[in-house]
Amino acid sequence: MDPIGDDLLRIMEPELGYREGPGQHSKFGEWYSLTVDQDPQYKTAPWCDMFIAWAAERADVEEFVGQFAWTPSHARWFETQGAWSQTPEAGSLIFFDWSGGKDIKGIDHVGVVERVEGGTIHTIEGNVDGVWLKRKARDESKVVGYGSPRKVKENLAGVTAGQDASVLQAAGRIEVRPALVPGSMILTDYPGRFPISLEAAPVAALLTLILGMTFVLVRARPHTSTGRHRRKRRRREPYRLD
Repeated sequence: MDPIGDDLLRIMEPELGYREGPGQHSKFGEWYSLTVDQDPQYKTAPWCDMFIAWAAERADVEEFVGQFAWTPSHARWFETQGAWSQTPEAGSLIFFDWSGGKDIKGIDHVGVVERVEGGTIHTIEGNVDGVWLKRKARDESKVVGYGSPRKVKENLAGVTAGQDASVLQAAGRIEVRPALVPGSMILTDYPGRFPISLEAAPVAALLTLILGMTFVLVRARPHTSTGRHRRKRRRREPYRLD
């Protein structure tokens, strides 16, 4: 197992058996609402992903794991970091869609892979079986994919000279805003948006300027009559009060 996954699971293990409080309150949601996103609604929100964010901070690996409350956004972040996979490995995050779909937009749960034995994936997950933090044994029927903190770290280490790695890492605290794809200049927006190349932006701006100037010149050009036109006398409309 890679050191990131080992550190993450080491923090998680002592929390096994934790149960959420009345009104779906959890200490992980409480922490998230005070530390990551100042919104009291997180205190009683589904906390499977906030538990991972909490553990990642305590293991000092949040820049590679990400800190999210919304699971589709978290999976999309791994995708934009070039760390999305269909192969389970110890220490990776495992994303589920209980309806059996395979699209990131349908993800509704996340855990961390502890080990893989044949076709069985052993995990640690929060907010399972209603209220618990516990170990689970899963097959891949409901799995959408895996996020690899190890791969995030490798990609960040390989960022070309002159780029600011902190820009890439910053996406780990963003729920819905665009995130930079490592090693490129592509902005990827979350669900429903097409990627935009920054290199194409100056060309688009130049075309817009040319079209705008053409429109202004056409409007400013005096109109030349092409024949005789007899002006018709306008009949006066009676005054009407609406």
